[in-house]
Amino acid sequence: MTGTFEELIASSTPVIIDFSAEWCVPCKKITPILSQLVDELDEEVTIIKIDIDKNPALRKKYNITAVPTLIAFKKGKQKWRHTGMITLVKAKQAIREIL
Repeated sequence: MTGTFEELIASSTPVIIDFSAEWCVPCKKITPILSQLVDELDEEVTIIKIDIDKNPALRKKYNITAVPTLIAFKKGKQKWRHTGMITLVKAKQAIREIL
């Protein structure tokens, strides 16, 4: 992906940002769930992983106080937010509501 973060989240295709950290065990456990979500929703959603330790400005801007935190954006607006583990079913349900 190229472009700025703002250009990325301005897309009409929902973009889920997975705010995580390398030291975070639940972040590692959520990765396969997000991969399956991409497989099932294919072109309907984009998922990007952002390391909060490497991107402190975004961590501060979006008030990320715990990881994993998932935020879904559509057309530049935050449509959904979830902190902590999530099941595939709940993630799919949330994304379907903003498609």
